[in-house]
Amino acid sequence: MNGHVKNMHFQQFMETAATLLSLLLLMTVDSTKTVALSTNQQCGDLLQRTLKITRIVHKESGDLIKTYKAAQGEMSELFCKVSVNDIPDPNISGLDPPARIASIYTHLQAFLPHFKRVYKQQTDLQSPGSPLLKELTRVWGRTESLASFMNTFYQSLFPNLPIPEPAGGPTTLPPAQNVFQQKVYGCVVLKTYKDFMSNVSKELRNLKSKVCTKRTPINAF
Repeated sequence: MNGHVKNMHFQQFMETAATLLSLLLLMTVDSTKTVALSTNQQCGDLLQRTLKITRIVHKESGDLIKTYKAAQGEMSELFCKVSVNDIPDPNISGLDPPARIASIYTHLQAFLPHFKRVYKQQTDLQSPGSPLLKELTRVWGRTESLASFMNTFYQSLFPNLPIPEPAGGPTTLPPAQNVFQQKVYGCVVLKTYKDFMSNVSKELRNLKSKVCTKRTPINAF
C-alpha cells in the first residue's frame, strides 16, 4: 500500500515538473520573440537614420562637384577625367554584411584626409567667402558624422566583431602639387566621393532585409 502511494506521489510530481518545464519553455520563447522584435526595431530605426544622412550627403556631394567645377575656370570639365593615384576606391568590398558595413566605414575614414587636403589647397586658390569653401566644410563635416553613424550601426549589430583596420594601412596622400595638379586632384577626389556615396545609398537599402529581420543570422557571422 505504501509503495502504491509512493508511486502515485512520484507520478504526480513528475507531471507537475513536466507542466512547469513546459511553461518555462513557453515563457523563454515569448521572451526571445520580444527581444528579437525589440532588436529588429532598433536595427531598423538606426538603419533609417543612417540612410537619411547618407541621402543628404549624396545630394550635397553632387552639388559640391558642380560648385567645384564652376570655381576652377576653364577646362574644369576635363579635370575629373584625369587619372590620380592614391584616391580611395568608390566600390564597397566584402562578402557578408559585417565586411560590407566595415568597408563603408573605413572608406569614409579614408576620404577624410583627402577632404582636408582639398580644403587646404582651395583655401589658397579661392577667396575667403567662396561658396566652394563653405560647401567643402559642410560635406567634410557630414562625412565625419556619417562615419560615426556607421561605426555605431556596426557595433550595435556585431558587438563581438571589431571593425578591421584598412587593408592598405593609413591613408596615403599625394606629394606636393602645382596649381593644375591641385585642381585635378580636388575634382577627382570629389567625383570619386560622389560615386562612393551613390554606392553607399544602394548598399544600405539592400542591407535592411539582411541584417534587420532575424537576429540569429546576424550573430552567425
